[in-house]
Formats: sequence, structure tokens, C-alpha cells
Amino acid sequence: MDKMPNIIIIEDHPVMRGGLVSYFTGTRRWKVLGAVSNIEDAKTLLSSPYSRHKTSALPTAADLLLIDIQLENGWGLDIIPWLKEQTPENIKLPIFAVYSAYDDFAHVSAALSIGIQGYICKRRSERELENALVKVMEGKTHIDDCAQAKLDTNAKLISLLTKREVEILTYVKNNLSNSEIASRLGISQRTVENILSCVYDKTGIKSRLELERL
Repeated sequence: MDKMPNIIIIEDHPVMRGGLVSYFTGTRRWKVLGAVSNIEDAKTLLSSPYSRHKTSALPTAADLLLIDIQLENGWGLDIIPWLKEQTPENIKLPIFAVYSAYDDFAHVSAALSIGIQGYICKRRSERELENALVKVMEGKTHIDDCAQAKLDTNAKLISLLTKREVEILTYVKNNLSNSEIASRLGISQRTVENILSCVYDKTGIKSRLELERL
């Protein structure tokens, strides 16, 4: 990297948060602008005097936001749409990266769909995390191997399903009951149950909860 990038850490676990701050500060390769544990404090920090534009509440001094998905009072990814709403089109957004214990398809795909450029699992060391962040700072997308494996597995499972099976699976993932799905599609509840039975057989998944997490 040509310059020392500015990083903001959003992490609710105090030991993890302190460890990350200590590591990145200690490398002398990063400047930690701040570390917070929840969305409200993140908004306050991002609206602070760190902004280069005094008339706007924008974190334009932050080059990268490192986000934990599950925070003490909510969903860490919620900071991204809020930030995008606050940011004029001519202002460059920081890079968004996730450092999370979750490696399942639902969390990874949700992060990617909202604009995450890096997804790193917490089983990785701080140095491995840093190496991944260097890649995203260079404009590359980095998906941890453990998370990518879940994405690939899901893609293979979906490829086994018919159009109708995928349609019903989508409703299941949106937490609709069988009766609600039947009503939406204009078919009987028994038909929905039969199609779901085929989905279970094809994917090898045993429970509705697992389907919802796909």
C-alpha cells in the first residue's frame, strides 16, 4: 500500500476489539481511527471530525471499515446502507470488510449482496486478516476459503432443483409457512409439502431451519 490506510473497527467483543486495535496499531502499517461495539456508536464515530468535509457527516477519512456481523445491539451490516444514504455520489465510500465467526451461506451471501469486498472468518489469525485486508485495499475481492466453500456448495445444491423447487425454497428462506406459500402460488399445501420433500431428498438437508439458512 502506498500510504498508511485509516481503519475503523466495529466489533462488540471487548477482548477481540482490544486485540484488533492493538495489532493494527502495533504494525505501524495502519492508523486506527476508532473502535466501537454497536451501530449507534459507529454512526457517532463516522460522523465525527475525522470527516474531511466539515459540512457532512461522512467517514471520508476512513479507508476501510472492519465489521463484525452480530453486534451487541443489532446487525453490523446495517451500517452500510445507512452510510450509503448519507454519502453524496461524488464522495468515495470506504471499503467494507467483514471479520466474523459466521461462515454459512446465509451470512456470507447477505454480506456480499450489501457491498462487502472482503469476508474473513475469525478462525484466521490477525496477520492472515491483515493480508486479506491488503488485498481488498488493492481493489480485489477476498472471500475466505471457509466461506467460499459454503457458497460453492449452495450453488451446487441449487443447480439440482427445478424452477418450482427453487421458487418454494425462496419462500422458505423468507420464513413463509407452507400454507402461506400455497396461497402465494395458488396450489395446495399438500403440493408444497411434496415439493419440499423433493428438495430435502435432492439436497440431503434434514430440517427446515437448514433450508432457511441456505
